[in-house]
Amino acid sequence: MLPYPDETKVADVLSRLSRLPPLVTSWEVERLKSELAEAQRGERFLLQGGDCAERFDECNSDLIAKKLKILMQMSLVLLYGLKKPLVRVGRIAGQYAKPRSTDTETRDGLSLPTFRGDLINKDGFTTEDRTPDPELMLEGYVKASLSLNFIRALLDSGFADLHHPEYWDLDFASHSPLEDEYRRIVSSISDSMDFFESISGRSIHQTTRVAMFTSHEGLHLPYEQAQTRYIPRWERWYNLATHFPWIGMRTGDLDGAHVEYFRGISNPLGIKVGPGMTGESLQKLLEVLNPLNEPGRITLIHRFGVSQVKKRLPSLIRAVQATGSPVLWCCDPMHGNTEVTADGVKTRRFDNILDELEMSFDIHDHSDSHLGGVHFEMTGEDVTECTGGARGLTDADLARAYKSQVDPRLNYEQALELAMRITGKNFRSTASQDS
Repeated sequence: MLPYPDETKVADVLSRLSRLPPLVTSWEVERLKSELAEAQRGERFLLQGGDCAERFDECNSDLIAKKLKILMQMSLVLLYGLKKPLVRVGRIAGQYAKPRSTDTETRDGLSLPTFRGDLINKDGFTTEDRTPDPELMLEGYVKASLSLNFIRALLDSGFADLHHPEYWDLDFASHSPLEDEYRRIVSSISDSMDFFESISGRSIHQTTRVAMFTSHEGLHLPYEQAQTRYIPRWERWYNLATHFPWIGMRTGDLDGAHVEYFRGISNPLGIKVGPGMTGESLQKLLEVLNPLNEPGRITLIHRFGVSQVKKRLPSLIRAVQATGSPVLWCCDPMHGNTEVTADGVKTRRFDNILDELEMSFDIHDHSDSHLGGVHFEMTGEDVTECTGGARGLTDADLARAYKSQVDPRLNYEQALELAMRITGKNFRSTASQDS
């Protein structure tokens, strides 16, 4: 992480941040942990998705509603196909910091610190922009708070009521090849609910409001620590900046500060697992982060890429099984499949994402394991950042609406298609045709 030039200013900002109200509550955190424990037992399915990195200027009602809408649409499809309740977790209201592979960026012979996300510095290419500014942590808190308040207001007002899925329509979805299938699913669920309510004479109250939890990588420790509180009722420490923080590929060092911090908080934790992870190191992480084998505590988010998953995943499953530790396995088919086009544009190919997802389900099945969740980088916007999918986007289409400044995301249509594939309806046959 880039150093701040004025440590006195940092201390002042962190002191102010630590006195502000928490963004989430320990009750919500414990509810999420309970639902993740159910997912570990196969009683629920985790859907985690959102932006690779949020931007402060994207904190507006329209974009937030679109993110919520696509998560609701996907969860509706999964609920219909998997016949089990969902755990809905958004990469939202805090995903403002981003790990980078290099410390500097060079343009026209000028080298400056890398842009690390709106929480740390600015993306303009000047010395002032790229110098870390602690005041941005306070702005990040404000943006996260505004986003969460709006999400909660939408949910409380019946936005996620299954009786009214028309609330979730995206204004540009009418041209999607998937529209008819989605409408059929919506109609089937609505008819089933109407039938139940007509013969029972009562409403299905649980369908009027759903829980939505937040997540982000706990990358910037000063920000995370300032929102960490001791809750006397539970006699435990909680990170109350998010429900579900995770450790990334660059922060999973057993002797590092991030693991030490995560060890002390009671939130459910995500751990990104990639090709560089060995069975022994994963076993040690589980021993450090979940020594009491608490259900719901650990979610392992594996991200190998289509070329590596068959070789790497089975041995890690066996290593975890040998510990007896309860974990929720979740597939992130995005990160390992990033590539660069001939024009130098970062993208991900839908076929590779789909293939890694299908392979992961098969590997878990053959290993007497259970894949209980998925993790996607996606947006509710009509972007063109990943190629393929029902509309057959090509490299040439990327220039039309490529908006991400970090990693490419699935657009609403591609995300919805993946949800339909996961349900098992034509999943295998369609995947093999696309390949």
